[in-house]
Amino acid sequence: MDTLSGRLDDRVALVTGASRGIGAAAAAHLARLGAAVVVASEPREDRIAEAEAVAASIAAQGGRACIAAADLAEPEGPAQLVAAAADAWGRLDIVIANAAASGSAAWKEIGIERWDLTQGVNVRGTYLLAKAAHPWLLRSPAPSFIAVTSVMAETGQPGALHYTTSKAAIIGLVRGLAREVGPDGIRVNAVMPGAIQTEDELVKFPDQETLAAEILPLQALKRRGVAADLAGAFGFLAGDLSAFITGQVLTVDGGWVMR
Repeated sequence: MDTLSGRLDDRVALVTGASRGIGAAAAAHLARLGAAVVVASEPREDRIAEAEAVAASIAAQGGRACIAAADLAEPEGPAQLVAAAADAWGRLDIVIANAAASGSAAWKEIGIERWDLTQGVNVRGTYLLAKAAHPWLLRSPAPSFIAVTSVMAETGQPGALHYTTSKAAIIGLVRGLAREVGPDGIRVNAVMPGAIQTEDELVKFPDQETLAAEILPLQALKRRGVAADLAGAFGFLAGDLSAFITGQVLTVDGGWVMR
């Protein structure tokens, strides 16, 4: 295979939080590049149904996909997803740790349970996913682990201290893990989305015109970002075009944070 083609033929990718939004866009794109994809979701009936629809859409376009469900708030959840991927395809080459607990609240009103849930899913869940995937990634000729942080880790916006803290921790996790597993030939990177219009955002912020009026002045590109805008970043970091890139954060935010 031409290593400069960007193709992911014969590789298997596990994408968490893939029932909709950024995760669904990433899963679909990796499938278009040739990967067999595990569309992972929460073990909720509605999320499983959405994951099935994503997998069906991939199959309808000639791709390969299956679904898996696990609760990443539970310590055993990440290992269950890795086991499902291995059972389905017999290998694992790419992991995208996209699933996250989020929410808005005044910082003094964030209870311990809510704080711990956010850190548990976003930080511990990413760590445990990497730990469970490691034996399989060791066997891959081109392993890639990709976490998802947030522009909020850079901007320090108010109203979501628990979420912002977890996403800042992801950056440290990526850098540290890249050092740990670099000698194994495993690459570890992160994608940093900006203000991306997803299904969840449309529910939380139905007044999209007002939201756009707040966001667009912050960006160099004067349009709203959508989930599909992230897909290419995941495809790049998953494949051979980024074979000498590790420990990095790729920002996709329309030119909000620049450094």
